Amino acid sequence: MSRFNSITVRITGLTFVAIAVTVFVLIYLADVQMEEQFKEYLIVQQIQMQGGNMYDSEHTMALVMGPTEKTFLMSVHNSLFWVGLIMLLLGLLVSYLLARSITVPLKNLGQAAKEVKKGTFGKTVSVRTNDEVGELADIFNQMSQTLADNTRLKKQLLANVAHELRTPLAVIQGNIEGMLDGVVEPSKDQLRSLYEEAIRLNRLIRDLRDLSLAEVHQLTLEKSPADINNLINRLIASLKPLSNKKNIIINFTNGKEKLPDILVDRDRISQVFYNVIVNAVRYSPECSTIQIKTALLNKQEGRWVKISIADNGTGISKEDLPHVFDHFYRGDKSRDRKSGGSGLGLAIVRQLIENHGGKIEVTSTIGMGTTFNILLPLN
Repeated sequence: MSRFNSITVRITGLTFVAIAVTVFVLIYLADVQMEEQFKEYLIVQQIQMQGGNMYDSEHTMALVMGPTEKTFLMSVHNSLFWVGLIMLLLGLLVSYLLARSITVPLKNLGQAAKEVKKGTFGKTVSVRTNDEVGELADIFNQMSQTLADNTRLKKQLLANVAHELRTPLAVIQGNIEGMLDGVVEPSKDQLRSLYEEAIRLNRLIRDLRDLSLAEVHQLTLEKSPADINNLINRLIASLKPLSNKKNIIINFTNGKEKLPDILVDRDRISQVFYNVIVNAVRYSPECSTIQIKTALLNKQEGRWVKISIADNGTGISKEDLPHVFDHFYRGDKSRDRKSGGSGLGLAIVRQLIENHGGKIEVTSTIGMGTTFNILLPLN
């Protein structure tokens, strides 16, 4: 890039030209006006000294413009010249500083953008101004930090996916190799174990596919009017064997007013309720109770159907609570994959709810339990 194409040079030049023109005009007007007024003053003074008798103008000018007066005018002219020169130099300095104040932050932004282009995400610039450049720098810093976080999450997700896929594949491969080598006796129980691992692997792949599609809002939703209370009642009945294993009671309380049908994808919303309730059963102690409530909720932005699912389990710590909807999150790190799930259930729940235009919130207290509040728009 040519130096003359630099924003600094252009802003400095334009500002300096404007200041220079102003200074020249002011000095010229001051010089001309001052000389004319001085001459008129001398003429008036000379006439008064001559008793009001006025000679011809040439004779009068010859009298009034003596060496002293000419020296005075020359001194004034020189003073105006130096004042103008100083003002021009100050104008040049101010123009340059003004241009630098604008272009230096932009230059820093450009250098940081080049680093981001090379893949150095998280690069930020320090701009403390409150003008448009400062706002642009704040937006750039947020973008750079978001790219860094997304890159880190992407690497972590790939590592977690590889880790989760490796476990069932290793079990299947080990058993098959043992059967081929004659070390493991093929039996019905052994084949059932391999079948369960294959199902687990297939479910993990399906969950990953659904999650990736939901995150980019490309998951197809086949919406139709549905009775939320009816969906929950059917789901509770299907989960009866699971809750009975731990002697857990699932209480479902309907609101006083009948809920209108809501436009949802029945299978996907059932999957949402299934994941949350199964999660509540998994982390609830034996002989405990899970409370499910539905109600209409009127807010400023519209009407909602609120579904609350509360357990009285161990709860979630404040450190873990912001991450419950993250990929491969497990509240209890000591649980294995069979008892603790893949860690994708709640991540899928949030994406499916958001794809329906809804919201999901979670509150928890250690030792007292956890509550998930699901809001689905009625309109």
